[in-house]
Amino acid sequence: MSSINTNASAMTALQTLAATNKALNTTQGRIATGLRVAEASDNAAYWSIATTMRSDNKALSTVQDSLGLGASKVDTAYTGMNKSIETLNEIKVKLVAATGASAADKAKIDTEVKALQKQLKAYADGATFSGTNMLSVDSSAAATVGTAAPVKIVSAFNRSAAGTASISTIDVDVNALKLYDAAGAADNAHAGLLDAQRTSDGARVAEADIQAPTLGVASAAGDTYSVATMALVSGATAASDTQIGDMLGVVEAALKDMNTAATNLGAAKNRIELQKTFTSSLMDSIDRGVGQLVDADMNKESTRLQAIQVQQQLGIQALSIANGNSQSILSLFRG
Repeated sequence: MSSINTNASAMTALQTLAATNKALNTTQGRIATGLRVAEASDNAAYWSIATTMRSDNKALSTVQDSLGLGASKVDTAYTGMNKSIETLNEIKVKLVAATGASAADKAKIDTEVKALQKQLKAYADGATFSGTNMLSVDSSAAATVGTAAPVKIVSAFNRSAAGTASISTIDVDVNALKLYDAAGAADNAHAGLLDAQRTSDGARVAEADIQAPTLGVASAAGDTYSVATMALVSGATAASDTQIGDMLGVVEAALKDMNTAATNLGAAKNRIELQKTFTSSLMDSIDRGVGQLVDADMNKESTRLQAIQVQQQLGIQALSIANGNSQSILSLFRG
């Protein structure tokens, strides 16, 4: 039925054209942004998941930076430890050379040993990165005097199934690594590997049991030495060969402890590198997962755009035809 009050065909064509235009805008938006879900109104669940995961990925990026910083700290300590081991081996060689030497030669060797002792302290003090030094510390202000706080390296950002966020760290035990501790004078048990007082067998003693040797005589039971302060000469008196043997025992014990410390640093360094690789892979995985949820298929959307553009053109023609029919009815009255 034709009506001059209601053009049903035009109304239908107009509704179809409006729907087509809406679909066209949606497709053009996806092509422009590259996203199938750009706003919460597009898909509330997917948008929420993607937003949370993007936030977590930013946190993981910071974790990567922290791991890089931590790796530098550990590498600095590792370098200082290795150089200290090399220098302590030189001291060991000097002690071997001093055995059986004359008092005059022992005095010359003592000068070299003192220079090497100063170099050991320089290595430890210089092994600092971003304000962190694991080899030369001062734990006098610690909660437990002589116990240095561990170096914590942020290694992971975690989110539980319940949505609770947490942070994991790689802890480096400084007490097993430190070569010098300013608080060691108050408690020999917590002194560093090089400034601790030891007996000839390398064992540490309690503060009250420290016993300075009298150079030039046979070894006395209970005499203690420190790598940092041991001397071959005191005044005009040179150490006896048995005392030099005791010093060698102390050096050997310190070398053993330092080798263990270097191994621990190497293990920490390797763990940090593994965590860096994992974090990088995890970030890529999250990016792919978010993409699966919200990214637009550009091949599909470009094909859809062409189809909708054709629909739009046909809709315009249909509306024109519907309006043309109304004009034909009106022409009857004009005639």
